[in-house]
Amino acid sequence: MFSQLHYLIRSRVDGQYLVAHPDEENQSGAGYLLIFSESFDARSYLNTHGSDVAEQFGVESVSATQLKGVLQRWGFAGVGLVQEPLVPQIQFLSYS
Repeated sequence: MFSQLHYLIRSRVDGQYLVAHPDEENQSGAGYLLIFSESFDARSYLNTHGSDVAEQFGVESVSATQLKGVLQRWGFAGVGLVQEPLVPQIQFLSYS
């Protein structure tokens, strides 16, 4: 479990992570960090839904233990586990 890697999409321009705001009324909050189980899933998501800006983003890997630090440091509300990148099916998990 601790050796499991997760993949995140991060902007090469400003260093921000790709996040989701499932509550349409409150998009000013921290949001949910989108995570992928495979690097090719993150690339597929990026190429499918942001092909015009895909070169501005990179995919980075983090371990399960590093993920907790990222959530705390950036103040995310939780994670959005992307289970299907082409037609996104996202499971939102709150962090407290």
